[in-house]
Amino acid sequence: MDLQHLKSGTDVRGTAVNEAAPEQIDLTDEAVRRIVAAFARFLTRRCGKAASALTVSVGHDSRVSAGRICAAVVAALTGAGARVLDCGLCSTPAMFMTTQTEGCDGAVQVTASHHPWDRNGLKFFTRQGGISGGELLEILRAAETAAPVPAPQRGAAEPLDYMPKYAAHLRALICAGVQSEDCDHPLSGLHIVVDAGNGVGGFYASQVLAPLGADTSGSCYLDPDGRFPNHIPNPENAAAMDSVRRATLEAGADLGVIFDTDVDRGAVVTADGEEVNRNRLVALAACIALRGAPGGTVVTDSVTSGGLTEFIEKRLGGKHLRFKRGYKNVIDEAARRTALGENVPLAIETSGHAAFRENYFLDDGAYLVTRIIVELCRQKRAGGDLAGLIAALREPAEEAEVRLPIAAADFKACGEAALAHVEAAANAAGLSVADDSYEGVKVLFPKEDGFFILRLSVHDPLLPVNFEAGVPGGVGRIARRLLSLLQDVDGVDLLVLQQFCAENGKGY
Repeated sequence: MDLQHLKSGTDVRGTAVNEAAPEQIDLTDEAVRRIVAAFARFLTRRCGKAASALTVSVGHDSRVSAGRICAAVVAALTGAGARVLDCGLCSTPAMFMTTQTEGCDGAVQVTASHHPWDRNGLKFFTRQGGISGGELLEILRAAETAAPVPAPQRGAAEPLDYMPKYAAHLRALICAGVQSEDCDHPLSGLHIVVDAGNGVGGFYASQVLAPLGADTSGSCYLDPDGRFPNHIPNPENAAAMDSVRRATLEAGADLGVIFDTDVDRGAVVTADGEEVNRNRLVALAACIALRGAPGGTVVTDSVTSGGLTEFIEKRLGGKHLRFKRGYKNVIDEAARRTALGENVPLAIETSGHAAFRENYFLDDGAYLVTRIIVELCRQKRAGGDLAGLIAALREPAEEAEVRLPIAAADFKACGEAALAHVEAAANAAGLSVADDSYEGVKVLFPKEDGFFILRLSVHDPLLPVNFEAGVPGGVGRIARRLLSLLQDVDGVDLLVLQQFCAENGKGY
């Protein structure tokens, strides 16, 4: 049984609904049972205890296929002999927290994050955090080769209404952080709208903000609806960000909040409608994290801007480390450096995955927003606002991403050869190849105050390239220079880059 194709980074993802062609569903009950049974065996080895002694929590996001897949997850775990805490509708970060507060040895979240409604997946946690890509591959290989073996005694499943407990934890953080004279209603007088996109995040308005006195009128799409009829719940999506921006302005709110489907990512909009995501969100999170860890290192993915580096290092007095793309790569590098004694208070990817050291290096959109709300209260008390905190961030005049298809059968070998060729050609042409790249090739263009980063996709036959320029027209000129470096490379389709160059003016 082929299951390794379901691997997406550190998660399992596949098609869960296809009424017109059910044979195309690959996240089947059998696939789920095999994978989760293999995870149970993985936990027995990790925890050093029999499956009958394991306690594993199970939750899901709002997708229409959640009920079917959760039933298969629970059946696999109880069939292995484990005790199951069925948490129902839950955020992904909350599922991890059950390993810290409920004595769970592991957790399984049924989610496909921001992907379309007909997709679904599995995310696995141990008490140490989310499993790695290598560990998931090990689980999938074991699931392919060994069918589940029923335990002598089936485990029991019991319900656990965990989200109210998790919401209480977030409320306590706000109360402690704001330190209002009205300790029960520290958000009184504050107007905050939440756009949950019909994912799991609606709880934040009703169970966190409103009980603390905040006015949440104007909030939208709080009710779970697994078909996401209004917009994709994704802070990187332009329509989603425009939705929360409009809601914030129409309500005259102090802050707008948006989450992705399972609430491991978040972003905000200020009272004047300014979107705080990507580089701005990293800058704001760095302000918060570095206040309690002066001189600390902020680990980000590779495509953050040059202006962000200046902001973190010159304005905040910290260090900026650009690492590989992929939120788990960023988090794992931060945890590794922390274990070696380095001061690393924050790991954050431009997509909105933000993990604070103080919070188990857990990427938690609700925790990030909670820290931002505390900071908003702090700034308002001092006569300032959030926008003022990041006003010194120099943002690029232009930025873009282009994805170059690889036509070769062995796309990884072709992609690696292309990267090596571009690096050698750039050096031969006297261009400045950056020495701070942990993946791909980064070439600097001082005249344009910019760069390109060319890298190889982990899973897809693509060479994504990110451009940034500090001057108008700079991205077009940089793109045309990249096109010249790629001319002699076989197996890479340059049509999309050629079209991009044609649309962005004259180059070198």
